[in-house]
Amino acid sequence: MIGRLTGVGVGPGDPELLTLKGLRTLQEAGEVFVPVGDTGEAGRAEVVVRAHLGENSGQVRRLLFALSDDPEARACNWSNAASEVSESLRRGTNCAFATIGDPNLYSTFTYLMRVVGQIVPEVEVDTVPGITAMQDLASKSGTVLALQDEKLALLPFTAGKPVLRSALEGFETVVCYKGGARLGEVLEVAEESGRLRDATYGSRLGMKGEEIIRGSEMLGREGTYLSTVIFTRGDKAGRQI
Repeated sequence: MIGRLTGVGVGPGDPELLTLKGLRTLQEAGEVFVPVGDTGEAGRAEVVVRAHLGENSGQVRRLLFALSDDPEARACNWSNAASEVSESLRRGTNCAFATIGDPNLYSTFTYLMRVVGQIVPEVEVDTVPGITAMQDLASKSGTVLALQDEKLALLPFTAGKPVLRSALEGFETVVCYKGGARLGEVLEVAEESGRLRDATYGSRLGMKGEEIIRGSEMLGREGTYLSTVIFTRGDKAGRQI
């Protein structure tokens, strides 16, 4: 009998933002896999998982997901990680993979799930939703994301200037994720579009060193990789910063 694979969203970083269903899934899993970079430092997902599992943290297994610009190196990482998970599934072990935010939104789980499905085609896969960084940042900054028939766009920092400019012109709220090294470019486009004044920036949400400030205060600075910026309009902008 093949085990079940469940992707569990553990939220942006604060252990208290893990849902009850997510916690139950982690507790009931035979093995819980967490991503780790090549530095070996515990990632956000692992910190949240260990904060809740306590004495049961022995069931936590780390999977190496070293960041690389080389497509072959990335493919090798996915293959190795998927092979480890597949071995457990073939033993009949129900496995959970913990991912920051939500498992269906810019998540490493999607790539893992696809490769595992190639190795173990009969595996059943499901997900448990998690609170996203934009929700956490909106809550902490007092930002309203959308009202009535307003439109919201979500983009990676790497989307490029034309795409970002179009979104800022056509959507009442625009959220940018990931790639803090491109923050300067993003803020430049926002300033040109007249949207910088109502921007809110957040990084390391729910963790030590958390920073939540107005986007304009980040001009000339480089953001962290897991940065989030919310562009809103008027009185919906951050009331608490």
